[in-house]
Amino acid sequence: MSMVQYGVENLQDFAHLLKGKRLGLITAPTGLTRDFVSTVDVLFEQFHLAALFSPEHGVRGDQAAGSLVDNYRDERTGVPVYSLYRQDSKRLTPEMLDQVDLVVYDIQDAGARFYTFIYTMLYALEDCARSGKAFVVLDRPNPLGGAVVEGNRLREGFQSFVGNYPGLAIRYGLTVGELALMANDQLGLEAELHVVPMKGWSRHMLFPDTGNLWVPPSMGLPRFGTTALYPGTCLIEGTNLSEGRGTPLPFELIGAPYLDADRLASEMNRLQLPGVRFRPAHFKPTFSKHQGELCHGVQLHVTDVRAVQPVETGVRLIDTLRRNWQEFAFLEPFREGGRPFIDLLWGDSTLREGTLPVEELLGQLQEESAAFAGEKASYHIYR
Repeated sequence: MSMVQYGVENLQDFAHLLKGKRLGLITAPTGLTRDFVSTVDVLFEQFHLAALFSPEHGVRGDQAAGSLVDNYRDERTGVPVYSLYRQDSKRLTPEMLDQVDLVVYDIQDAGARFYTFIYTMLYALEDCARSGKAFVVLDRPNPLGGAVVEGNRLREGFQSFVGNYPGLAIRYGLTVGELALMANDQLGLEAELHVVPMKGWSRHMLFPDTGNLWVPPSMGLPRFGTTALYPGTCLIEGTNLSEGRGTPLPFELIGAPYLDADRLASEMNRLQLPGVRFRPAHFKPTFSKHQGELCHGVQLHVTDVRAVQPVETGVRLIDTLRRNWQEFAFLEPFREGGRPFIDLLWGDSTLREGTLPVEELLGQLQEESAAFAGEKASYHIYR
């Protein structure tokens, strides 16, 4: 089994970019070497770490999900931490950027368009381009590999913090470094961008092939198996079903009080979707949707991680629910005049409107993902 070296472990080849500069670091609990040394500590010991920029959960993971983070000092290093998860903005301010000469990004990706940390990166890339500061991405594996693309492309007008890059496919098959290169070019940002590559990674590798230990990229993705389903089961967040938050198996357990677990499992298993099986399941979420209520539904079990097609699985699940249960519904928009959450996740309104037969919709997805796959190839760093 190969051992993939993360970008943070290859800094010696790029030290000239960082030496003598005041560094700002955007990171999270997944910003680690393979031996679990935090990138905060690596940069603090080797260079001049002047500021930390905290996304959701805080740089060391000690802030609750969705809670707004205030500015504070990192206990271990004493370096000031500025929040990128504020009520009014998720961006780097001119005042924050005045503290640094260059911004470094190091967060493990989940490989799906809804994973919000990639927009933290793209916002920072824009902010750095605007202020003339260099931006350095310490690259990490896409856990879902770099070879397979799945799903539709985000439409203009449907941007949000769960999808803010028009044209991006749901499962995009790029590392964060490659994604930054593509965005910098396609969006015309003209940032001074450097990617510190990994060693030993190749496009066909899924996370287990890296030989490295899994650190959850968020509390909702505790295991690699969860992440393999996430590009599809995340769509359940836009419906009146529980997507398993508040259980030990978020994005693997889905259900609602009104469902018939045995019927849903047999309907889904009858489709013989590649790489996945459905087991009737009953659960009571301790928080989030249907908190404290007994839900009936299914647990999705990945039987073949290379064969599973999570986006198609998610679409078929929603189609089956819609056809069989009249209580099934998409959530109303969170705010007056806003778009329904499912449209923001899906990147347009076609899934919610349901005007296309499911086979036709899936055919459209294949066309869009093939177009994206062709477009992204010129930004590949790895073979």
